[in-house]
Amino acid sequence: MEDLCGPELPFWVANQTIHTDRPDLPACFQLTVLSWLPCIYLWAVTPLYIFYLKRNNKGYIMMSVLNRFKTAFGFVLWLVCWSDLFYSFHELRNGLTRPPIYFVTPLVVGMTMLLVTFLIQFERLRGMQSSGVLFIFWFLSLLCAIVPFRSKILQASSTEPGSEPPDKLRFTTFYLYFSLVLLELILSCFNEKPPLFSTVVTDPNPCPESTAGFLSTITFWWFTRMAVKGYKTPLEAKDLWSLNLQDSSQTVVPRFLEEWEKEQAKAQIEQQTVSAHAVFSKAPPGGATNHVAAGAAGAVGAVENGPEETEVLLSEGRAAPRQPSFLWALIRAFGPFFLIGSAYKLLQDLISFVSPQLLRLLISFTKQKGAPDWWGYALAFLMFFTALLQTLILHQHFQYCFVTGMRLRTAIIGAIYRKSLVITNAAKRKSTVGEIVNLMSVDAQRFMDLTTFLNMLWSAPLQIILALYFLWQNLGPSVLAGLAVMVLLIPLNAAIAVKTRAYQVQQMQHKDARIKLMSEILNGIKVLKLYAWEGSFQEKVLAIRQKELDVLRRTAYLGALSTMAWTSAPFLVALTTFAVYVKVDENNVLDAEKAFVSLSLFNILRFPLNMLPQVISSIIQASVSLKRIQDFLSHSELDPEAVQKNSAASEHSVTVINGKFTWTKQDPPALHNINMLVPQGSLVAVVGHVGCGKSSLISALLGEMEKIEGDVAVRGSVAYVPQQAWIQNATLRDNILFGKPFAEQKYHSVLEACALTPDLEVLPGGDMTEIGEKGINLSGGQRQRVSLARSLYSDADVYLLDDPLSAVDAHVAKHIFDNLIGPEGALKGKTRLLVTHGVSFLPQVDNILVMVDGRVTEMGSYQELLDQNGAFAEFLRNYAIEDVIEEEAIEDLIDDEELFPDDALSNHTDMADNEPVVNETKRHFIRQISVISGDSDNSKTRRRHLASQRKSGEPPAEKKPRQAPGSEKLIHAETSETGRVKMKVFMDYAKAVGLVLSVIICLLYGCQNAAAIGANVWLSDWTKDASANQTRDEVNMRLGVYASLGIAQGVFLMVNSLLGKAYCMLRAAQLTHEGMLQRVLRAPQGFFERTPTGRILNRFSKDVDTIDTAIPDNIDIWMRTFWFTLNVLLVCSVLTPMFMVGVAPLLLFYWWVQRFYVATSRQLKRLESVSRSPIYSHFSETITGASVIRAYGKDSAFVRMSDTRVDDNQKSYYPGIVANRWLGVRIEFIGNCIVLFAALFAVIGKEKLNPGLVGLSVSYALQVTMTLNWMVRMTSDLESNIVAVERVKEYSETKTEAPWVVEDKRPPSDWPPQGNVEFRDYSVRYREGLDLVLKNLTLSVQGGEKVGIVGRTGAGKSSMTLCLFRLLEAAGGEITIDGVKISEIGLHDLRSKLTIIPQEPVLFSGTLRMNLDPFDSYSDEDLWKALEHSHLHKFVTNAPAKLEMECAEGGENLSVGQRQLVCLARALLRKTRILILDEATAAIDLETDDLIQSTIRTQFEDCTVFTIAHRLNTIMDYTRVLVLDKGEISEFDTPSQLLSQKGVFYAMAKDAGLVQ
Repeated sequence: MEDLCGPELPFWVANQTIHTDRPDLPACFQLTVLSWLPCIYLWAVTPLYIFYLKRNNKGYIMMSVLNRFKTAFGFVLWLVCWSDLFYSFHELRNGLTRPPIYFVTPLVVGMTMLLVTFLIQFERLRGMQSSGVLFIFWFLSLLCAIVPFRSKILQASSTEPGSEPPDKLRFTTFYLYFSLVLLELILSCFNEKPPLFSTVVTDPNPCPESTAGFLSTITFWWFTRMAVKGYKTPLEAKDLWSLNLQDSSQTVVPRFLEEWEKEQAKAQIEQQTVSAHAVFSKAPPGGATNHVAAGAAGAVGAVENGPEETEVLLSEGRAAPRQPSFLWALIRAFGPFFLIGSAYKLLQDLISFVSPQLLRLLISFTKQKGAPDWWGYALAFLMFFTALLQTLILHQHFQYCFVTGMRLRTAIIGAIYRKSLVITNAAKRKSTVGEIVNLMSVDAQRFMDLTTFLNMLWSAPLQIILALYFLWQNLGPSVLAGLAVMVLLIPLNAAIAVKTRAYQVQQMQHKDARIKLMSEILNGIKVLKLYAWEGSFQEKVLAIRQKELDVLRRTAYLGALSTMAWTSAPFLVALTTFAVYVKVDENNVLDAEKAFVSLSLFNILRFPLNMLPQVISSIIQASVSLKRIQDFLSHSELDPEAVQKNSAASEHSVTVINGKFTWTKQDPPALHNINMLVPQGSLVAVVGHVGCGKSSLISALLGEMEKIEGDVAVRGSVAYVPQQAWIQNATLRDNILFGKPFAEQKYHSVLEACALTPDLEVLPGGDMTEIGEKGINLSGGQRQRVSLARSLYSDADVYLLDDPLSAVDAHVAKHIFDNLIGPEGALKGKTRLLVTHGVSFLPQVDNILVMVDGRVTEMGSYQELLDQNGAFAEFLRNYAIEDVIEEEAIEDLIDDEELFPDDALSNHTDMADNEPVVNETKRHFIRQISVISGDSDNSKTRRRHLASQRKSGEPPAEKKPRQAPGSEKLIHAETSETGRVKMKVFMDYAKAVGLVLSVIICLLYGCQNAAAIGANVWLSDWTKDASANQTRDEVNMRLGVYASLGIAQGVFLMVNSLLGKAYCMLRAAQLTHEGMLQRVLRAPQGFFERTPTGRILNRFSKDVDTIDTAIPDNIDIWMRTFWFTLNVLLVCSVLTPMFMVGVAPLLLFYWWVQRFYVATSRQLKRLESVSRSPIYSHFSETITGASVIRAYGKDSAFVRMSDTRVDDNQKSYYPGIVANRWLGVRIEFIGNCIVLFAALFAVIGKEKLNPGLVGLSVSYALQVTMTLNWMVRMTSDLESNIVAVERVKEYSETKTEAPWVVEDKRPPSDWPPQGNVEFRDYSVRYREGLDLVLKNLTLSVQGGEKVGIVGRTGAGKSSMTLCLFRLLEAAGGEITIDGVKISEIGLHDLRSKLTIIPQEPVLFSGTLRMNLDPFDSYSDEDLWKALEHSHLHKFVTNAPAKLEMECAEGGENLSVGQRQLVCLARALLRKTRILILDEATAAIDLETDDLIQSTIRTQFEDCTVFTIAHRLNTIMDYTRVLVLDKGEISEFDTPSQLLSQKGVFYAMAKDAGLVQ
């Protein structure tokens, strides 16, 4: 330095700088270090910065006033610096030699200013609106210029008055330089305008982050606008900013998929090299059939599947093929961005160790008498600045991590959605809808959570090593004792983590089982009510719940242990270290500096030590998720080439040659040697029995089945109508257009052809009515017609119609056949394949295909087949007489609709066992609420009622006066609370926990904290001994008290955890769930019609889970942080009362920030959870309709829809993350101020305070930042979570139906002995305020009579049966059965004595035995007898598990016909005096129908039977027939009488072709 500055300018003079009350830095130091520091920084970062700007070009910014000023000032600064340089040369010429530094420094600084001017322009050209690099440069320059600024003034003031200040020019240039730097710093706080052509300009609500300046970005100031808005009024979806382009699906998903495809390609190449070396060997003899043979086809399958089997076994013998690595794809796609966050983390870790060093200096300062005061102030402010810097850096790190997590989730959901559109049926069997949704929700979430902690993997060890290094410096080798304690605690924590993880898995399994059962109960609630089975199912749910609670209790015990280990760890470490330190050596004295610096280091250690086990368990969880997602994404996909779509000009539209198809490779083929040629423009009917493979044939043509051999070609575009209509949750018009543009005329002709025009007049919003999930507010027939309309509108070349006529009334079916499908219909000239059970249409088709057991047995025209006299002719002879497809109106009453989601959307699983479980609808699905738009009488009955008038040809004259808009919504929107959570909810929870216990728990937390404070105060007292030199004698007493206070703290904590979490809060969880379950099962039928299943399920899964696990944790952490913060403020205030003055305004600011944050964040959380369900409901809809979507080629449109939904969800999630950062920066600023005040007041009062107390108050203050932050978070979480209590409580207070048992009115056990049923003046309505459905019915039926009930759709047929079961309560009149008024006895007593075979067969997942007899009240013999009479005997004996055969959810693995037979078997078992058949034969082919009818005639010969008939031939031999019309009896007599009267019944019989 002497070479540069010369001998007369020394670099450092201690007496001038440190040991004086007026410190100043020497001129040489100022000219070198202070001038060069900013320059070195800028030259170092410039290359990187220029590289960054080159990579991220955002378009250029127009030259603005701001920019001109910045550039001009930069230029002037260069001139100022060089004027100094030229002045030095000038002096040189005048013979005044200056040291070299006077030439070097101006040169360097001048060059730097030129660089700055260049950067200002370069940034403008690259679209940089605000520059962090330059801001830091100006800030540093200003900071370094402050010292010369002061010393130049000091110099000037020390010269004698009247004499000139030395070096006038340099004096002037310096102050010019200083003011320009200050101006540049101020200018760089402002923002440039956005670049030209940027998205920000076009976006209606852009995210202000993209245009925020540097300062605004690091302090998250740009978020303040939303915080204020959220505080004033609850935020709504329209207030949310658009997603940044780089976070949106359109950027993120393709980037990830590109990497994933590379991985897949790599894996394939590897596999090919492996298989090239593989050795093929014969299959071992034992492994000939390694699949469970399905049904009777098992034997055939075993033989036929030979070759594939061998290959399967071989591949199992070899090393499993390498799956493409999902992890690598993620790392390559999102790693670089994440690394920026890691860099911030590293910086923050290093800075965090500055505070303890400063604390050491502060304590030693208070010990020194006569040290200059400015030392203390400097230390206090340094502590404040390091803490501030740490805060800013930490939150930048979090921001990067969370955004990475968010992108991961978007990518994973996008990839899974795209994959689910193309997976094969085998893959679908492996992953049910529920599982895939779990992949999307739970597993994607786990990755999201992991990204926040992932950096701890390297950061925690780093922090531990650094802390130990400083501790060693402080206390020497005795640190090892503390280290030993830590090391011992790690396996304990790890063991607890592993065990907890195992319990979590168990708990999830129980929870899944419980939710699955609940979902089935809700889907089949009507059946449960009709059979009086609620009790049995309630017990099942509670049994699962009990297991779940037991696991939770065990988890809570473990939790108590780990919390104790957690919190006591730093204390134990400190205790052992101090004990060893003072015991090892007589001369070791524990003074304040050692004690409190060590304590603050131990506190730094606490975080990484606690985090490590958590991070590790988090990584284990994520690795499980990783595996699951990787497996799913590696599933086999449908072969797009399976069906050739070539438009080669052959005259055949559909060609299948030697086709052999199977649902999955393991199953026996479902279709064998299929050969068919369908000429262009012909209409082909496919007929055959239930389960013979008709639907499978259609699926094979769509490419949905695996082709084993043969060729399939379909020419041109395809339209597909599945057997069970797939309806989207959208308007009716959107369902029909299905993405095609709207053409008025075409659209109306389509509606006309599909007989939808009359329905539109009845729907509240016409064709703009919103259709609920799975078409819930349309009748079965309407759904089918919408599905037909969609196919007609799509204007395709080939139409595949899978039994579309089975769900509509006879006259509608005829209309549709004539106007749409038939030879004169709208589709004439198109190629049509029609699967049908309806015999009457067969003469009009071009060709008929007869299928038996998966083979085509005959094919030809109607006449040819009759002449061949084969199976088909036989089939016709039996049925032509009863030429019926009587109105199979599954559309009868809305009730049935609401509850049974129509075994919805399965491919109508005709292939008994080997059909894929296509339909997993209704799995953990939050239903998208279908609020039916429209304002008036939107009751279903009312609508049906009008429809029936329309059908009977009357004008809809008597429309009710319009009600107030929205007064009759069917499904009410879910109420989402806004604003603050009411105190009452907290009180409700406290009551459930127990009020006295709640108070005790609060007090225990207080005691635990008192013990903690006591220990530290004692320590500070102990350090006094060091100065008084009376150490030896009292060491043992000091240690003993310190230890016992620490142990007391652990014990209080333990007791608290056990009492609070393991006992009280679990009891609260148990009570709330039980109350809700009981009330929901007892709710009247109407409740389930108004409330979507998804919503009820959500309460049972999400909300119950919150009460089980989240709330207890929240309360625990909240209590601990609350008491801790209270302690800090107490200690600091007691020691330095002045502290209160500084802290009061801070606490006000704290309260204010927290109010802003809580209001905004709570609403953001609500918006986030509301926007989350559409992702999953759209997804479930997609999966159930995947075959339809593929058939119409709409995959990409649906992918776009899914992406939009994910983006909408992330739009509310992103501000939520930022809100936490915004809060963190502000709250930690308050914490940093508390540190500053504690240190400042310690410096001021250093005469009165001993070093121990200074250490105590400052080390406490250092910890407070963390706890303040946590406290606000927990307040907010607790407020969001406690809402769950409110929501669960809402359902525990629903209205219930009549009591199940009325003790003093119980009927005798053999009631009803005869089965006489009498209606007297009976009327009923669906809900209050609606019209009567049945009006003043009076009739009496004698025991043993068989009564048929007929009438148009909506005449009130089903309502009559519901009244017998009291699912609808009387509005007037009464029903008596054998003299007992049914309104007086308990519901279970009534319902268990009646039997119904409902319209839609509902099965529950479980064994077949459970489905027949849930209460285990019958012997096996009875069950087999029932199965024999219901013609299932053969099917069940062929199943390997017999009665224990598993039924899938909703009975998916049985065909609809078989399910109906199971319901018949149930009825045979109950064998009560009164039997009700509700259209039981709608889904069955005619032969099976005959079997059922004969069974009913023989088995129920002495019972009273009511049949709601659609095929009139089934009731022609009944005792009497009741004809209903608009809820009144229009005719009631024997069938022969009614025919001779030529009334309504005669007309219906004539329609059905039963009379000439």
